[in-house]
Amino acid sequence: AGTSSSNYLHAQGGNTPAAFASSPVHRTTRASRCSSRGLSNQRTAEPRPDASSVNWKPGKVVPNLVIMRPGTDGAVSFWNAFGKVLKEGPGEDFANKERIAALLRFASTHTDSDAQVVSLKDYIGRMKEGQTAIYYITADSFAAAQHSPHLEIFRKKGIEVLLLSDRVDEWLMSNLHEFDGKPLKSVAKGGLDLGALEDEAEKTAQKEAEDAMRPLVERIKTTLGERVKDVRVTHRLTDSPACLVTGEGDMSANLERLLKAAGQAAPTVKPTLEINPSHALVTRLNSESDEDRFADWANLLFEQALLAEGGQLDDPASFVRRLNGLLAMLPG
Repeated sequence: AGTSSSNYLHAQGGNTPAAFASSPVHRTTRASRCSSRGLSNQRTAEPRPDASSVNWKPGKVVPNLVIMRPGTDGAVSFWNAFGKVLKEGPGEDFANKERIAALLRFASTHTDSDAQVVSLKDYIGRMKEGQTAIYYITADSFAAAQHSPHLEIFRKKGIEVLLLSDRVDEWLMSNLHEFDGKPLKSVAKGGLDLGALEDEAEKTAQKEAEDAMRPLVERIKTTLGERVKDVRVTHRLTDSPACLVTGEGDMSANLERLLKAAGQAAPTVKPTLEINPSHALVTRLNSESDEDRFADWANLLFEQALLAEGGQLDDPASFVRRLNGLLAMLPG
């Protein structure tokens, strides 16, 4: 079984919310919020908004929460000031998880801007016929999320994806698994199954591509060895040659990087390399007979995919050497 973020945090300190709250990632997140507003870490230093200062229009009150009417200046001001704090709620107040989730706002491919204005209710209202899940992606910056290769098939089909780049988003998604009966699903985890959003012709073409590329997949897997958990053909890519995904129950690559950057021990999760059978680089790789050049191409494909998702190379010099060697072979 994989190592999920919730299971890992639970193993680190018993109760998951408490474990994360005491972790360097959570402390850094809270400290950065205070620092960005010139405040101390003490909650008493944070000013209490009122109607005159933020022009808000209170709606109804639930336990310890004020629900703002969406679309008002006050709602935007409230979210900009306290949105990251509110995202901690589903993991710390289980009794009010659904009500807190209704308050959350996110950036999304619907607006394609970093403004966090999309609610989960908004998202569900725009879901495609036959769509059963709320899709999201986490990254260490909005640009990394917005331009992730994992979004390619979703953009092609017009399926909305939430773009999550706040540090606390990993914690949020490890505790918020569904909303209004709809599961939340990362586009960078597990195999992609769009169900009714794919027609029979697409499914047939995918199966044919998998069969045709089986020898290449095995060859790449042998070449990359311990760098990958598996290699497989994907249909989530339309423009990129390859991408990396983690298992459905594994810790995300972004959370792994956050924990390690904060000095906290985290298990290394081997990714699965997915290749785009229609991309020119994959076609070139499939026709390569020289084993040394094949190894260079295969490793380059993996390292490009790692960089595209925000990862870091263990050996940048070898990457540059391989890239320069392959570029030098191109016809002048």
